[in-house]
Amino acid sequence: MQIERTAIPDVVLLRTKRFGDHRGFFAETWNRRIFADAGLDLDFVQDNHSRSAEPGTIRGLHFQLAPHAQDKLVRVIKGAVLDVAVDIRPDSPTFGRHVAVRLDAAEGATLLVPKGFAHGFCTLEPDTEVVYKVTDHYAPSHDRGLIWNDPALGIDWPVTSETAVLSDRDTRHPTLADLHAQL
Repeated sequence: MQIERTAIPDVVLLRTKRFGDHRGFFAETWNRRIFADAGLDLDFVQDNHSRSAEPGTIRGLHFQLAPHAQDKLVRVIKGAVLDVAVDIRPDSPTFGRHVAVRLDAAEGATLLVPKGFAHGFCTLEPDTEVVYKVTDHYAPSHDRGLIWNDPALGIDWPVTSETAVLSDRDTRHPTLADLHAQL
């Protein structure tokens, strides 16, 4: 497993080695010992799986407040996404900055989104499926969001506000400037 730090070093891209033959491939997608040796000693407690039928589906930008904040280990098992992590840690020198990475089933890379980041993605292909591990259970009372298309974030989404496929909830999140009330 190759571990790469992104432009925001706390967000980590993991490239797994695939062993292929005429049947397909085998890959180890998570290994506690390798993670711990890299300073990523995480205890995952829940696995999630989403499927989005249409390209241009936006899910996010979501996060949970402490004490139920979550680290997320995100991987695409079918299709492709533009995966985005926005730093929302108030005292961080990279507050408000983001990392955007293409994740797809063909390559199989994984993105570690740490606590203190809002996370979301836009599907790039039909019938895209995303799986992710989290380090805390879903806590509805601590569940929050950041509006996906806030111009202050400068995210180059592959869709417009008019063409994005969104849940009603994801159209009502606050902007970064208004987020402080939730943190």
